[in-house]
Order: sequence, then C-alpha cells, then structure tokens
Amino acid sequence: MKYIMLVIWSALLVSTLNYVVSSINNVPLDGPAFTKGLWISLIISVLILIMDAVIPKDSPKEIGQHE
Repeated sequence: MKYIMLVIWSALLVSTLNYVVSSINNVPLDGPAFTKGLWISLIISVLILIMDAVIPKDSPKEIGQHE
C-alpha cells in the first residue's frame, strides 16, 4: 500500500509542478508534456525507494548496542 501511495503522491506533486511551470512559461500542458511529467514522477518514485533501501533502519543508539 505504501508503494501505491508513493507513486500517487509523486504523480500528483510532479503534475502540479509541471502545471505551474508550464503556466508561468505560457506553454500549453498537452499530452506529451503531461506524459513526460508522469515518467519523471515514476523515476522519482524509484529513486525514493532506492534511498529507502540504502538508508539503515536502525538509529545510531541501537547500532551501538549490538555488542
């Protein structure tokens, strides 16, 4: 469930950013621009999942107590 919500939030935030930037630049938000934004949101989701896998889950206090 958390992966689905990650993709949904990523798509919403990148689409919002895409809309705001295209409005400021006076560029129409048509199909290719919207699709490119969705691809970027998927890439961001994968990067977040990779960072989650790389960062240790234990706090520094818990790591020091495993003697």
